[in-house]
Amino acid sequence: MISKWDPNIGIVDTTLRDGEQSAGVVFNREEKLHIARMLDAIGVQEIEVGIPAMGNDEQATIKAIIGLGLKAEISTWNRVAIPDIKASAECGVKRVSIAVPVSDIHLKYILNKGRDWVLEETKKVIEYAKEEGLYVCVGAVDATRSAEDFLMQFARVIQDSGANRLRFDDSVGILDPFQTSEVINKLRTKIDIDIEIHCHNDFGMATANTLAAVRAGARYASVTVNGLGERAGNAALEEVVMALKHIAGTDLGFDTARFRELSEYVAKAALRAISVSKPIVGGDIFAHESGVHVDGILKNPLTYEPFAPQEVGLEREIVIGKHSGSHAIRYVFEKRGINLTKEESDDILRMVRIMAENTKKTLSDDELMRLYQKLIAH
Repeated sequence: MISKWDPNIGIVDTTLRDGEQSAGVVFNREEKLHIARMLDAIGVQEIEVGIPAMGNDEQATIKAIIGLGLKAEISTWNRVAIPDIKASAECGVKRVSIAVPVSDIHLKYILNKGRDWVLEETKKVIEYAKEEGLYVCVGAVDATRSAEDFLMQFARVIQDSGANRLRFDDSVGILDPFQTSEVINKLRTKIDIDIEIHCHNDFGMATANTLAAVRAGARYASVTVNGLGERAGNAALEEVVMALKHIAGTDLGFDTARFRELSEYVAKAALRAISVSKPIVGGDIFAHESGVHVDGILKNPLTYEPFAPQEVGLEREIVIGKHSGSHAIRYVFEKRGINLTKEESDDILRMVRIMAENTKKTLSDDELMRLYQKLIAH
């Protein structure tokens, strides 16, 4: 097992491919171009931009993204079929991802083929792609439910056939971090090519599994903005990058201050609202109400914040509600140039708690001022 985190992790963003495969999500060309520019600007190393085999419109969009001249590598998703690779090559991409089902359930119901056919066809398609001068990543689809011996055999075959990278797909999100670490370690003993981890979030462990894979030696992490993706989504770009930075001590050099801006744009384009409690970019994750928490935050923000909100384009907010304390009451009024006595702050706090319970929400500044005016009028 690798004893330390690799400082050269490659982030592969698939918002424009797997993200758009979310039920009901459609990005138009202008939105795809804008998202690609933003991903490139913040530091994403590779962007998986679509599926050329879908037809002319998709191909035209892919060509337009390539025409932007981004620093990021541009790649496409393909089935294990030579016509798919031809379509990608005609778009002008230099990198292709070839998705190959490897679990018995997928072989039976998706391909209706046996293991030997899969190995031979994969070898043939890889060799064709290499003849076209392409960088090849082979995705082992549903790898977590494949037989271990076949998965290891598959990994060796793609390496011997000239693939540059193996993508390990936890296609239905059933791994835990311990299992993830174990399987990536086993793969590292069988092959020398790079490994990419692609996790789905069906059990809420996509980010944790991604980190476990990277810790075990995966060189690339597949992510999407906001964790957008089929069913429960994928590992979230912003979560993986910030966890690597603050938990693993591995700063990838991303412009993380633009995360909230990127998150908002993708959410709007996808018609998928960002939960206020969404890790890293949620609107309320730096909002503090509890009296004990606010007291600590006012003394030192690190008491209840793992990093500064400005790091991800957010701002700290002290909100007043049922669970507020007198320190918070005095703080918000001091910001408005009003120095309350202890008796005044206690009286306002009592009124705040009554109002918050009746309305089931926090109080706005205007509502606080009306309570203050009511207090001094007596």
